[in-house]
Amino acid sequence: MEMAEFIESRRPRWEQLESLLDRSESLGLRGLSLEEARSLGKLYRAVSSDLLWVRARSGSADVSAYLNDLVGRAYALTYPGRRPRLADVWGFVARGFPALMRREWRMYVASLLLLLAGVGFGYLGMLVDPDAAHYLVPTEHLDLDPIKRAADEAAGDGMTAGQQAQFSTFLFTHNIQVAFLAFALGITMGLGTAVMLFVNGLFLGALAQVYTAKGMAGWFWAWILPHGIPEITAICIAGAAGLVIARGMVAPGGLSRGQALRKEAVTAVKLLFGTLALFVLAGFIEGTVSQIHPPKLSVMFKVSFALIVGAGVYAYLLSDWLRTGSEARENDRSAAEPSATR
Repeated sequence: MEMAEFIESRRPRWEQLESLLDRSESLGLRGLSLEEARSLGKLYRAVSSDLLWVRARSGSADVSAYLNDLVGRAYALTYPGRRPRLADVWGFVARGFPALMRREWRMYVASLLLLLAGVGFGYLGMLVDPDAAHYLVPTEHLDLDPIKRAADEAAGDGMTAGQQAQFSTFLFTHNIQVAFLAFALGITMGLGTAVMLFVNGLFLGALAQVYTAKGMAGWFWAWILPHGIPEITAICIAGAAGLVIARGMVAPGGLSRGQALRKEAVTAVKLLFGTLALFVLAGFIEGTVSQIHPPKLSVMFKVSFALIVGAGVYAYLLSDWLRTGSEARENDRSAAEPSATR
């Protein structure tokens, strides 16, 4: 069939589809009768075939563009995207994210080990060579004497309530930026993510040794741990998201690198999204409880508080293991019980 003949024979159904699309876009699909809705579906499939025919024969660019527009409009009406509901978000937070953590636990452990390696290196580096402080200790702590700081806090020279709220907001924003960077650096085949995790751990380890050397280890961990457990956990999850991206590049698993990267990106973004609640929790604690020092809050109280928070965080992250294990035990009991009909 010649192109001109094909266009002439198919034009009526193209115009019919266009008319139905115009009506449904202005009135909605409910404005169509049942028969018209069925015709819309049939015409969508038929015009899609026409578009393929024209493209296969390198037909007119104008005709191809016209048909492509019709098919695109029909697809948008036939398969509308569903807006996320609050129930969907809650379902992901309550069940989907812990289940995702269970599947990607190896990436999380790898991310955590990289950070802990940095902590160990920073601590030992300061222990062996205290003069390395200019390279290992965060700039804002270089000229800050731990003993004097603790004394100032005990004397009530700490932050006001307004300053604490402002500090909490700053920390939340900063931590989100760190997480996004750890995630984004996965595109460097994971090298950037690994370096960032190691460096963050290095600063923490070096600072821990500075306070330990002054006999302030308890004070230091009482300051760090309340917010540090959820914060470090969230950063390591973001690092795991970056390593998932790297996995798609390094080990595509039979797919093209582009396909594998797109597939892994979905998982990585979900992991990153799941850290938001942890960052909110860490930012709130860091701007409040973490900044209330002895004698107002004792070291023992703050460390106990940190352990309770940590237990809650990991009970949540491990909830899919616990839930699945409970269901498996219930199934085993059911299978072991004799049937009442036997």
